[in-house]
Amino acid sequence: MPAMSNTPLPLLVFAGSTRTGSHNRKLAHVAADMARAAGAQVTVLDLAAHELPLYNADLEARGTPAASLELKRILHAHPAWIVCSPEYNGSYTGLLKNTIDWVSSPVKSDPEWQRGTKPFEGKVVGLLSASPGALGGVRGLAHLSTLLRNLQCWVAPRQFALGQAASAFDPDGRLAQDSARQAVQGVVDQVIHAARALNAAP
Repeated sequence: MPAMSNTPLPLLVFAGSTRTGSHNRKLAHVAADMARAAGAQVTVLDLAAHELPLYNADLEARGTPAASLELKRILHAHPAWIVCSPEYNGSYTGLLKNTIDWVSSPVKSDPEWQRGTKPFEGKVVGLLSASPGALGGVRGLAHLSTLLRNLQCWVAPRQFALGQAASAFDPDGRLAQDSARQAVQGVVDQVIHAARALNAAP
């Protein structure tokens, strides 16, 4: 990949939720604004616009869904991601798992996507979570970190789980507390720094 020191870093931001009013979708927009302010070229991905059926190998054998191929292209095109993951029952969402299962599945008939890990390899990923509970979804981030590392992503050590999310945003969708803003900014900055370092020309 060419050096990026003098060009904006392409950074993808998305939430593992499609729910209207989702705390994690709000958090994704906060992170996207911070990344833009830091000089990144930000794309906000809405998984609701790329609806996929529940992964099934028999279904896949009849043809990979167009949404899966499009998501492969989008994720592969961005060397850095910020993922805002809700926590369901102490783990990440079924929506996020299903999306990853489709995107990581090899397409044997397509030379471009015969390697399932291609959209994930070497991506720098920052993890955020928001939850109405006190822990903010931190347990789910631990599970998601393991999954992404298995797919050869570089998961940023700095993460943030926003607790009491129902009262954490102001009416304009901004984070109300300085400490929360600083924590999200720390994740964004680490992802941008690491992605630039890993993708710099030798």
